[in-house]
Amino acid sequence: MITIKEAKTKKELKEFIMFSFDLYKDNPYWVPPIISDELETFDKNKNPAFKSAEVHFYIAYKQNKIVGKLAAIVNWDEVNILKKNKVRFGWFDVIDDIKVTEALLEKVYELGKKHQLEMVEGPIGFSNLDKVGILTEGFDQMGNMITWYSMPYYIEHFEKLGLTKEKEYIESYFPFSNINPASFEKASGLIKQRYGLKSLSFTKTKDVMPYVDKMFDLFNDTYSVLQSFVPINDIQKEYFKKKYISFINPEYIKFVLDKDNNMVAFAIMMPGYAQALQKAKGKLFPFGFYHLLKARNNSKEVVFYLIGVSPEYQSKGVTALIFEECYITCVAKGIEMCIRTPELDENHAIHNLWKNFNPTINKRRRTYSKKLI
Repeated sequence: MITIKEAKTKKELKEFIMFSFDLYKDNPYWVPPIISDELETFDKNKNPAFKSAEVHFYIAYKQNKIVGKLAAIVNWDEVNILKKNKVRFGWFDVIDDIKVTEALLEKVYELGKKHQLEMVEGPIGFSNLDKVGILTEGFDQMGNMITWYSMPYYIEHFEKLGLTKEKEYIESYFPFSNINPASFEKASGLIKQRYGLKSLSFTKTKDVMPYVDKMFDLFNDTYSVLQSFVPINDIQKEYFKKKYISFINPEYIKFVLDKDNNMVAFAIMMPGYAQALQKAKGKLFPFGFYHLLKARNNSKEVVFYLIGVSPEYQSKGVTALIFEECYITCVAKGIEMCIRTPELDENHAIHNLWKNFNPTINKRRRTYSKKLI
């Protein structure tokens, strides 16, 4: 018999988190989160996502043992502002028992029907800066800190239970040696001169902070054309500043401003933290912090986390400035491999940015949906 319990206390939420550690304990490709960071993400008093979302964390038990989990989410900004009557689910993990998946999804359906919502989609998080999707290809590829790993049988569970593909994402990589700087170095100077633009690079996090609000505004403008996008609000901006920007090596943050100091492009790269997180095993102390700090400064992999260009400048070659600055930093850091995080299959503008570097697609993932009404 399967029973479902809502996790509400810190102890229960930790059990919710630790189930994934148990499920993937022998998997060499799974990248564990930092437990304290996950607990903060799930803390209604700390994460501003809860100000505009209703969230329930469910744990499935079978014979008094945890066998699955998920979070059921209603993002009220998505419902009320974008008029998308959708209930989400995320942080999904289960054993290979379709009855467990079915029982957990029923809790999501209940929440959706309670609020007269029309459909369910997942796995997705609270916002566009959270993790997304289950793997459909690339189960033998190393994950990274901003994606969920998943079991191959999740696809079978969802499809047998009547869920269908909603969105498709691709991930890829390319060796740094694939980059020919001549393709953007000459263009960079010409574009700077033509449009009166300037590039900004940093060595200290405190120097980045005054520009971060502008970056999030541009992020909202850049990605608003995608049908899945929910804008980042002002409260979330403050939270993400502390949560993400302080964690990123400032040398990996690049901005482009026009002559009036308006931001027209940005790129955020991150060191490759995957191996460091595996060594940390979910804990910052006693040694986890050391492994992460070492990766922050010395990783030979770089992850392209976010990149955005103002719609006004998207056809004017401004990415040449971004790539030039990124290239300079990567040379100095001795980067050997470049990794791209999940990008919507429909986002052809982003895919075209990378085509000259001959990326290899090594993972695909998707979200699934089902009509409730």
